[in-house]
This record gives sequence, structure tokens and C-alpha cells, in this order.
Amino acid sequence: MSWLPLEGVKVADFSALIPGPFTTAILADLGADVIKVEPPKGDAARSLLPAVFHATNRNKRSIALDLKHPHAKPVIERLTRWADIVIESNRPGVTARLGTDYASLSALNPGLIYCSLSGFGQNGPWRDKPGHDIGYVGASGGLSYPGSWLGKPARSSIPIADMQGGSFGTIAILAALHERARTGKGTELDLSLYEAGLFCAALRHGIGEYTDPRAHIWPVNDLFETADGSVLILGIVEQHFWESFRAAVKDLAPELADPKFDTDPSRRKHGDELSRLLKKLFLRKSAREWHELLEPQDVPVELPLTPAQASRTEYARAREAVAEVDGERHVLFPLWANGRRAGRLRRGTPSLNADGRAVLQELGFAHDEIERILRSVAAPGAAGVMG
Repeated sequence: MSWLPLEGVKVADFSALIPGPFTTAILADLGADVIKVEPPKGDAARSLLPAVFHATNRNKRSIALDLKHPHAKPVIERLTRWADIVIESNRPGVTARLGTDYASLSALNPGLIYCSLSGFGQNGPWRDKPGHDIGYVGASGGLSYPGSWLGKPARSSIPIADMQGGSFGTIAILAALHERARTGKGTELDLSLYEAGLFCAALRHGIGEYTDPRAHIWPVNDLFETADGSVLILGIVEQHFWESFRAAVKDLAPELADPKFDTDPSRRKHGDELSRLLKKLFLRKSAREWHELLEPQDVPVELPLTPAQASRTEYARAREAVAEVDGERHVLFPLWANGRRAGRLRRGTPSLNADGRAVLQELGFAHDEIERILRSVAAPGAAGVMG
């Protein structure tokens, strides 16, 4: 049995690309019933980010609607009355023009929890600026400092503001659900991806005027190129791990016994020299050889794996981190509760409008109404992506 604390919670998801679908993927994993509302040609992520779309839209149902078409209005109204939560990720002002804004929908469902995810929030001087993750991360401080001792600032392959913003969206929604259970009232949530980046950068680096650009890194907590052209991940922070490492390589690198490398403050002081010594040392063996030498000596060391490789490790199997349905494999929400795996893979990623007819039937539309609504989204160019 899985832990599904959100069973019975209903979500109408009007969002696209990464942040909103990331939010609702977590809710769906934990048991919520998520209906993904897509435009006639589908969420743009279907073509722009197919791997992301596949991963963040499992456990959901898809219905296609042209929100500008008159036939969409009664569907939106019934979805709103059905839902506990509505989430959208348009630029500010778009939902008001479509009639899917909080004021319009909360009039139909006063207990509605309505979450807007946007680049720079619903108000303020930047509300209308366009943007994407790299801009939010960079402008909020996340690209100001290096991640490696001798390196320069570099972006991550993971969209930090988008995914962290999605995580914060989930937290905000759960907080609003808790409040609604106490007060009976809904909530309008306005979450800025830029602020999500700023929140993370400030917690990591602080917001003092004169921040040490290396305060958050260590010369022995880094990536090192190895003889086979691969990379070794060395994760030393605490003193006892340094001692274990130094003992393991004492015959290969006697220069590390120098007293100036004895303590963390001294290693930092001589960090450039130490980092160069380590870079030279690790080029003497392959990544796997280093891993086999260091791991048994209680040194925090890892090999870089792709997500596909990581999903097939002994760890992933033992922790039931990966589930499969209909030939699709997905990594579930990373939690166990009371000895049970949190979340369950109930369904794979839906094709566009795969559940349109069933959802409309569930909402109580008559047969002829359903046919009219379905015809209204079969627009030219949409046929190739209809489920």
C-alpha cells in the first residue's frame, strides 16, 4: 500500500511548460485527481521539452479546450465547481481576458484555492517582463558565484527557479488547503519564479553587501577530472572525512600531509594550491579506480550517473523510487511515510485530449453537448496531437 494523503483532492491544471506541471505532478503523485487543461495544439512542452513533459504529466488526465471559444465557458464553470485547486502559469493579465482569473472563478467556488505561477508575480514593476529560468536564476543572484573552487559561475542543467518555484507552489497550496479546512475560505496564491530564485540564493549566500564568493564552497568538495576523461565527485566538508581521504592517498600524495592542510580554515587559506594538487592527483587514475579506492575508506565519493543510470541502481530498486505503468517508467515523489512509499504511479503521461470525453461526461454534460465541445477543439493543425 502506498501513502496517498491527497486522495479526494481535485485539481484543474491550466499551466504549461515546467513550473505548474511540476507542482501538479507532486500533487498527483500524492493522490490528487489532476485534470490537465490544454489548448487545442497542446502544452508547448509536448514539442519543446518532450522529456520534461513526459515526466511532469504522469498521473494526470488531459482535456483539450480552446479557452477563447464560447463552448469552453460552461466547461470552465463546471471544472471550477468540481475543483479544490486551480493552477495557471500565464503572463499577468491573460486569465482576466479569458475569464479564468481568481475573481471570476472564486465567484463560482468561494472555497477555491487558486495558484498563479509567473516569472515576476502579478504586481510590481517587472510583472510584464518576459523571462525563463536562466534569467530568473541569474537576476536573483544564483549565477554570481562559482560552484567550483577554481571555476567560474555556471548554470545548472536543472532549471532551479522553475522547479523550486513549482515546489514552493505545492507547499503554498498545501498550506492553503490546511487553512481552508480551518476557515472554509479559499485563497489566491501569487508565486514569482524570480522570487523563488532569490529565496534560494539568499538562503545559500545571504544578502550582505560583502559576501565572500567562496564562502559556500570547499576545495575538497568539488568535481575532479580523472585519467579516463570522466569526473569524480568528492564530497568532503567535515574534518573526519578529510582525515579518511588523506590516509587513503598518503602513498600517492604525500604532499597532502603538509600541516597547512590540517584544518578547514588553513585548507581554505591555501585552497588554490590544494585544489591544483588534487586536480593533478586525480588525473592519475580512472574515475572508477578512484571510487573503488576511496569509498571503502569512508570517503564521500560518487561517480557521475545519468538519470537513466541512477534510476536503475540497487538503491532505486530497494527504495522503490521508480515505478512502471503501461511501459512507462517514472521516478516518484521522494518520500516514505510510516514505512510506506509515498505516491503511486496510477497512470502514465496522457496523449492530448485523451480523457476529454470521459471528463466531460464526469462533469455532467449531455452527449450532444460533448460532441459540440469536442468539435470546437479539433482545430486545423491540432489533429496530429489529439489523443
